Amino acid sequence: MSDLLFRPATELAGLVRSGELSSRELVEASLARIEEVNGRLNAWVHVDADGALAAAGAIDESCAAGRAGRLPTAAGDERPFCGVPIAIKDLFAPVAGMPMTQGSDLVGDFTPTYDSAVVRRLREAGFVLMGKVNSPEFGIPPVTEPRRNGATRNPWDTERTPGGSSGGSSAAVASGTVPVAHGSDGGGSIRIPAACTGLFGLKPARGRISRAPDLGDHFLSTDGALTHSVADSAAMLDVLAGYEPGDATWAPPPERPFADAVREEPGRLRVGLTLDMPLEAELDPVCAQAVRDAAELLQSLGHEVEEFDAPWKDANLLDVFSVLWAAQIAGSVRHGQVVSGTEPTEENIEPLSWWLRQRGMEYTALDLVSATAMLQAFARGVISDAWSRFDVVLTPALAQRPVRIGEIDTMGDNPAWEFKKSGQFTPYTALFNVSGQPAMSVPLFQGDDGLPLAVQLAGPPVGEALLLSLAAQLEQARPWADRRPSL
Repeated sequence: MSDLLFRPATELAGLVRSGELSSRELVEASLARIEEVNGRLNAWVHVDADGALAAAGAIDESCAAGRAGRLPTAAGDERPFCGVPIAIKDLFAPVAGMPMTQGSDLVGDFTPTYDSAVVRRLREAGFVLMGKVNSPEFGIPPVTEPRRNGATRNPWDTERTPGGSSGGSSAAVASGTVPVAHGSDGGGSIRIPAACTGLFGLKPARGRISRAPDLGDHFLSTDGALTHSVADSAAMLDVLAGYEPGDATWAPPPERPFADAVREEPGRLRVGLTLDMPLEAELDPVCAQAVRDAAELLQSLGHEVEEFDAPWKDANLLDVFSVLWAAQIAGSVRHGQVVSGTEPTEENIEPLSWWLRQRGMEYTALDLVSATAMLQAFARGVISDAWSRFDVVLTPALAQRPVRIGEIDTMGDNPAWEFKKSGQFTPYTALFNVSGQPAMSVPLFQGDDGLPLAVQLAGPPVGEALLLSLAAQLEQARPWADRRPSL
């Protein structure tokens, strides 16, 4: 049972539907594993054991009724993740009856009375919601160390970060407490944790997954998943993708299910390789070598790889990007103020959040409009330049090895420096939040330090199917699912 939750979620669902395994057994295994490891990792901040066991019991009953012929079809047959436990990131995905602290003392124990569309779709797919996993305050930094809930630690090395802001999600999956976890990505927050913990992490295209009912769309952020396998991520995308009434923008529906792409060859692709960054930072030679090794692997699979000067080289976008980021943090603080009825102060908001909030309050409407226009113009240039020559672009996933706990300090007395350090740790990911293109972190390698070593591949606009097909080919050539932390 200790290995059970490392198996693919779609495989586990099939065992539940057939009756070889019960959903209750999966939930009990998840609860036991959480009890075993969470004291060392601090991934879980809320566990709904009673609710999960009740949901599992209902699924087991409906599947048994279907198999016995008491229903026209087994109720679980149409649910791709029937009876499988899942973690929900404690940020902007409301779950009725569960706290949504957003890692903030300001928000407190605010408990929504409704499910977001993402959560509703997960329930409809047959998932059993185990509870909430840790997130940094308002999802800001690429580490998960909120004052409110404490630091989440990497299962591969508990002195290091599992990334952020979906660090609770990555630690939960990498340690085998659940086979898959919900995450979100506004500047790399799925891909960074995936790279830190040896998981597969896909950021979908802008508009692919609705933010209903709270937002009509979002320029930077989207929901997604952290998984062990490419197939699980593809099946998750099929569950989460699609228009919801009132969406302001949405991506066109795929021609076929994303799960089909995993079973198809990607064809011979033109791959652009670059180590160029959009800001000033140092690149760890190990991260650079991972890209070179990935290029050799791609060439061995028949793809054409060419190194190029990226259109974002020396763009120095951090100041422009931070206008949007600061404005959104100011909005998050305002939301926290509304739902908690508490005035924001330097006592109930971390120094980094307070600094960004104050900057956001100082910017004018003209500043925000101008920054958005500049980033949109930049995105057009990136897509026109790189994707007129290449099908996909290969970069490092991270510029550094997973940083140590406390190395990026959201409670420090120089928040501007901590924000800059965040960008230097992860300079490659936010590019594709700005452009809206899908991008993925692929855990192809393991470093001599024992930590996972990933690369990033970005696809054309709304090109998730192409990325998933390529990722499945890489996964078959260089499997990673059997690599597990000693924890």
